[in-house]
Amino acid sequence: MFYEFTDAGILKNIIRNKSIRKEDLTPVLERVRESLLRKNVAASIAEQVCADTCASLIGKQVDMLESLNKKINAVIRNSLARILSHAESFDLLMQIRAAKAKKIPYTITFVGVNGVGKSTSLSKVASWLLSNGFTVLIAACDTFRAGAVEQLRTHCQRLDVPLYERGYEKDPAKIAQEAILQARHQGIDVVLIDTAGRMQDNEPLMRALSNLVSLNSPDLVLFVGEALVGNDAVDQLQKFDSSLVNLDRRGKKRIIDGIVVSKFDTIDDKVGAILSMVFASGAPVLFIGCGQSYQDLQTPNIENLIDTLLS
Repeated sequence: MFYEFTDAGILKNIIRNKSIRKEDLTPVLERVRESLLRKNVAASIAEQVCADTCASLIGKQVDMLESLNKKINAVIRNSLARILSHAESFDLLMQIRAAKAKKIPYTITFVGVNGVGKSTSLSKVASWLLSNGFTVLIAACDTFRAGAVEQLRTHCQRLDVPLYERGYEKDPAKIAQEAILQARHQGIDVVLIDTAGRMQDNEPLMRALSNLVSLNSPDLVLFVGEALVGNDAVDQLQKFDSSLVNLDRRGKKRIIDGIVVSKFDTIDDKVGAILSMVFASGAPVLFIGCGQSYQDLQTPNIENLIDTLLS
């Protein structure tokens, strides 16, 4: 898709100077920046995209308005694609099959702040795994929130998958460890570990999460973030990452491996939180939750996301 970021006045300046100068790009980049901010992209990331665009275009020779617009569009799309392309190189199904061939359960831990839909997202991923022919065990390791175990039990009944739980006031790290052992003994393919929601600045809860991850070494740590959060996603992800590393007493230095974006169907075209989360963590977006049913789970379409960001 093609977007107009310049006009005849800017073109005349460029033609007169025979090449693109930084001052020629200033009004163009301001339009790009405003477009990204309107889509809920974090300001720091919008600035980075503009800086990449500027560096790639300065000194280039252009003699037609259409040619200039094409160059600008191509550079911006490439900059966005570099940020978002992590997901395309991550093959989760292949990793699970490799673990299954070794008769080892593949373990996924779901983390995130309060109220973002971790348990619902976990259940959608469970449904997706079932549709791909894998067996699943869900571990109830949210031992803080009243009703968390009961909520998971309802999901498990609807999905017809087993639940490993030990109630409340237990050590969640030990519960996860026991669930993984049970899955191994029963030949279950994948263990999905639910954890308590916690704010990124709550050190006691972040320390408990770091202990769970360090003790059990899950194959994948998935951060569940709301599509609505925008700039807050950067702070959340960076602090979850730093807590997993800095509070780990075993020296494993584990960080977020992937991202699930929840409530994507509530944001219209303000898709910038996805860009913000990937940029902040370097982790790919593996799934996008886009509705209320278990089947409302998508893998990201990079080209469509870029089209929406620039529209």
